[in-house]
Amino acid sequence: MAPGLLASSTLAWISLAAAGLLEIVWAASMKQSHGFTKLGPSVITLVGMIASVALLSFSMRTLPLGTAYTIWTGIGAIGAFAVGIFVLGEQASVTRVAAAALIVSGLVLMKLATAE
Repeated sequence: MAPGLLASSTLAWISLAAAGLLEIVWAASMKQSHGFTKLGPSVITLVGMIASVALLSFSMRTLPLGTAYTIWTGIGAIGAFAVGIFVLGEQASVTRVAAAALIVSGLVLMKLATAE
């Protein structure tokens, strides 16, 4: 891979990771907004959504659609699951943890299957 392509690919993956982390932020703040009735969390939700989608879009310039979207939603899903358990006190049953492990397995396989 040419140096310029490597830098572009690395930046795309970093942008995608940041987009996924912002998805966790906006999902958690949406929960805290209580249906967009609290201003602070509502603003964080909207700004987080816009920034997350913008970074996802940037990463899709280099990464395949299926890979980028799957990784983005997976980071968001697992992150929101973790926030729910560790911050909001939601239930961590064996079945829910197993389901999360399967999602992580799918994310790892998707990354390994992508040549970028």
